[in-house]
Amino acid sequence: MATKHVRFEDPSTNVTMSTDVQLAPHVQDISDQDQDKLKTTNTECLMHLLKGMLGTGILAMPVAFKNGGIWLSITVVLVIGFICTHCMHLLVLSGNKLSDSIKSNKKQVDYASVMEAAILVKYEKWGNFARNMVNMFLIITQIGFCCVYAVFVAENVKQVVEHAGLVSLDIKIYIVMVSALLSPYVMIKSLKALVPFSSFANVLNFLGLTLVIVNLLQGLPGTTSIRPSVASFGTMPLFFGQAIFSFEGIGLILPLHGQMRDQSAFLGKAGVLNLGLTITISLYCAVGFYGYLKFGDDTRGSVTLNLPNDQWLYLSVKLMFAVAIFISYGLMLYVPVHIIWPFIKNKWYFIPDKVEYVLRFAFVLMICGLSALVPHLDLLISLIGAFASSFLALILPATIHLVTFKLNKLAIIKDVIIILLGLVGFVTGTYTSLAAIAKTF
Repeated sequence: MATKHVRFEDPSTNVTMSTDVQLAPHVQDISDQDQDKLKTTNTECLMHLLKGMLGTGILAMPVAFKNGGIWLSITVVLVIGFICTHCMHLLVLSGNKLSDSIKSNKKQVDYASVMEAAILVKYEKWGNFARNMVNMFLIITQIGFCCVYAVFVAENVKQVVEHAGLVSLDIKIYIVMVSALLSPYVMIKSLKALVPFSSFANVLNFLGLTLVIVNLLQGLPGTTSIRPSVASFGTMPLFFGQAIFSFEGIGLILPLHGQMRDQSAFLGKAGVLNLGLTITISLYCAVGFYGYLKFGDDTRGSVTLNLPNDQWLYLSVKLMFAVAIFISYGLMLYVPVHIIWPFIKNKWYFIPDKVEYVLRFAFVLMICGLSALVPHLDLLISLIGAFASSFLALILPATIHLVTFKLNKLAIIKDVIIILLGLVGFVTGTYTSLAAIAKTF
């Protein structure tokens, strides 16, 4: 007879307990059917993947091409895209290999648990450190995304307000106002409650991106020779950081794979992952190429800031993206809260649950301060991409693959090259981004 792990809470003590209960055969069948209904189809998984990958990064691709040069950039983005897709495959394959040991410890198959299980195979003492390291980079990345989102919303709203002739204020004041509006919104704990907002944001993103591409294809120069094929060497690290930042959905890969009804359809040459990344990389290249070709040295940190300010159609695009990114802020903040709050509760169990609201508000205040300190979209994106995304998208997946499988020499060399590429990007990109940020003060 099958068993099911059940958790319940004693209302008199607020203590959560768990146990395994036996299920009758007919109950097991019903339970399996209910679980299957909660799984996603291939199309639903593809939509979630595209939503996770097509964020503010795609809007910053033109300025990335400006820092890399028009032809070098499109070549490197294709190469980075191929390598990042390969690393996502490595992460899923490693997760499949380690899933039994992870589930036996009643843990979810996510990025941190896969890293921990992989290290435990050979280096038992370092397993918890590996898990905490992944969580640290996830927290840094998500907080960085929130900083980018705050600056993005503030800059786009500022342009619309100034065009209307209402008032002219410093960008930092807009960041404070955006953060004030975000404070009550981030108090929503339930992801289910955020679903309607997220669906609305998806519609706005689709409409906005369509109108952006339409604008980019109008009034293009007659030749690409007016833009440098290769930019100066000094801006290359900025380009790397901005390009790798765009692959911001790496943390979603294992959860998306785990929620599929037919998990075998995720990988493979014609799988959901390859299809989603092919669409994503194609859009990155198109927006970056045509955006830089059209605007040249005037390219801003987000392509929306280059759209005409004298046409309400394109001003509405700025507002569409501002609202969509505002909504997505709550989802981005969910990850660090989901990691840190359980840690706090486990260490200081007597702290009341309402303190979580204080934590959420503290995050908003911290993000507001960081955003106001560096209100430059392109530099923020480059720093976050180089510092955190290099590890999450390149270094750690290759490391996990190295320690999980017995590989031949060619596979080992390939993984080591990916790790070295990530480390070089991490060092040079972080240094160059910090140096550029320092010059703004």
